[in-house]
Amino acid sequence: MIISMNRKQAFDLLRTYMISANLIKHSLATESCMRALATRLGENVEKWGICGLVHDIDYELVKSDMKKHGLEGARILKEHGFDNEICEAVLSHNWENGIPPSSLMGKALYCVDPLTGLIVAATLVLPSKSLSDLKLENLLNRFREKNFAKGARREVILKCEEYFNIDLKDFCHVCLKAMKSISEDIGL
Repeated sequence: MIISMNRKQAFDLLRTYMISANLIKHSLATESCMRALATRLGENVEKWGICGLVHDIDYELVKSDMKKHGLEGARILKEHGFDNEICEAVLSHNWENGIPPSSLMGKALYCVDPLTGLIVAATLVLPSKSLSDLKLENLLNRFREKNFAKGARREVILKCEEYFNIDLKDFCHVCLKAMKSISEDIGL
């Protein structure tokens, strides 16, 4: 099955399920990183971007039970005609539900999701709170600080080395550059 929605339609669908401005910004950040990684890996940029955009579509519905996060999202997307690869990626991006990613897109989403949170956290502790001022070295230093942004699971982000044969520094560079390209859209 081919994606039945273009980016605008996917964004409109996301907005019917998601109200929080911060979650929408996170979705946009994840979309930008997924697009950049798809470009780097020679994958379908539009499809990967849409996957990143809608990956948390169920978050506000299930936030009281994070073991359901991804399960509901995959169900919603399937009902709206999204293909199995996107549904599987959404299903498996949440480590708490115990379903490992199997596709390259799913593995990408799994690694990208916590990295976007780390990038935002590293930006917000800067005096300027501006993404343009966040340097790769600063981000890597924050990565090494175990007590900084604990929710950004380092072991998940590090899977980039196993899944794509991209070292951590390069992976962080790809995502940081992608997020900087949409800094106005995400308010950083």
